[in-house]
Amino acid sequence: METLTTLKVAHVLATVLLLVGALGLAIWVWRTRRNGDATAHTRTLQRPWAFVWLVMGLALLSMPFTGWWMVHLVGWPLGQTWLLASSVIYTVGALAMFWLLVRLNRLRTAPGGNGKFTFALALFSFVCFIAIAGLMGAKPV
Repeated sequence: METLTTLKVAHVLATVLLLVGALGLAIWVWRTRRNGDATAHTRTLQRPWAFVWLVMGLALLSMPFTGWWMVHLVGWPLGQTWLLASSVIYTVGALAMFWLLVRLNRLRTAPGGNGKFTFALALFSFVCFIAIAGLMGAKPV
């Protein structure tokens, strides 16, 4: 039972780190843009923020493994609707987040482009991970 508790803590910690990191980056960009710097989003991949992106990436990569391991230990069948929905939402949200990273890197190297689509991509991936957290908390077994 200690393994299950450790996995739960690691899974929840990864989720919290991912969401708090994304929210922190979003608030930083919003505040700097509000202060008149229109190029704040181009600096989100520079050195001071690399640690935040690294932690978010590690959290994003660890969640499927800890989640599968917990489901395996508890003995839930993988065909449950909430588990399948979480897996699909996770895949779509992770792909959106990787696409967001590519767009932000492109904006960093060549400023300009559509900032509204980048914001929509960030918001979409954030909503996906909030929905997954809701499904994890509700666990409609």
